[in-house]
Amino acid sequence: MNKGKVYLVGAGPGDPRLITVYGMECIQKADVIIYDRLVSNELLQYAKKGAELIYAGKEPGKHGTIQERIHQWLVEKALQEKTVVRLKGGDPFIFGRGGEEAEVLAKHGIPFEIVPGVTAGIAAAAYAGIPVTYRNIATSFTIVTGHGRKEKGEDRLNWQALANGSDTIAFYMGIGNLSYICQQLIQHGKSPETKTAIIEWGTTARQRTVVGTLQNIEEKAKSACISHPAIIVVGEVVRLREAIQWFHELEGDPVETA
Repeated sequence: MNKGKVYLVGAGPGDPRLITVYGMECIQKADVIIYDRLVSNELLQYAKKGAELIYAGKEPGKHGTIQERIHQWLVEKALQEKTVVRLKGGDPFIFGRGGEEAEVLAKHGIPFEIVPGVTAGIAAAAYAGIPVTYRNIATSFTIVTGHGRKEKGEDRLNWQALANGSDTIAFYMGIGNLSYICQQLIQHGKSPETKTAIIEWGTTARQRTVVGTLQNIEEKAKSACISHPAIIVVGEVVRLREAIQWFHELEGDPVETA
């Protein structure tokens, strides 16, 4: 049986211009595009005429059986000898379930390629004027999933190592868990005065950034009505925003310096 091919493509952090050249080429030649909630609609305009567009967005807390359906689509469409693009926000292998999808494709003997994308933990911080590494300030950077809750048995993080072993930490999907994240970092050794930023809708025209400390960032985020999607960046590199902020954010940007 002839089979099509699947491209697991990272669409980048939000601004459609930040997709890679190869990622764009994949979109343009695809027969089928299965895309996520945070993928810019502008990218879909580059699909060829007649391409099938399938929305596979997952609302926070409502993932349910959607991932299994995505697996079925990938296999089904590829077995129809179609070129399939699985278009994901950020990078397909950073909290994008790309590894699981690649496993399914390999199991069914379907050819596939991984097309990396710019991940939000680095890009959103950069657009907020925060370099995640900086000489003599931060020589290590950690990407962490932030939604695990202890009461649900989902918290598998080594907080001791995290608080003491990394200069800059980027939490994905952590806004709903912000209080717990700050508590755990402080409890395990981070100073309450450690600089912290939250970047909402990073790299897009909707970007807003709130800056504070582990001790007060939750209050500042509530005051500014910050919601998901957002990246939480913890580390002294956040201080550099005052000097190198370059991206024009929304009017009324709720930036704090304390």
